Amino acid sequence: MARVIVDVMLKPEILDPQGQAIARALPRLGFAGVSAVRQGKRFEIELDGPADESALADVRKMAETLLANTVIEDYVVRVEG
Repeated sequence: MARVIVDVMLKPEILDPQGQAIARALPRLGFAGVSAVRQGKRFEIELDGPADESALADVRKMAETLLANTVIEDYVVRVEG
């Protein structure tokens, strides 16, 4: 059994209003020194078998098909542990 992580983030050229709102709120909450925030999504996928190349190819296909909007988002697939 393996756990695969898919991190999804807006592409750098895409405006991130949620990240901007967080960045503006941090100083009001007493957190200084933050110049920018980008918000993303993290998916943890438990595989029934090992995280071999075939399984990782399937996870990448999941990311491209469902987990990320590849027009505006990038994703990274990695094995945890």
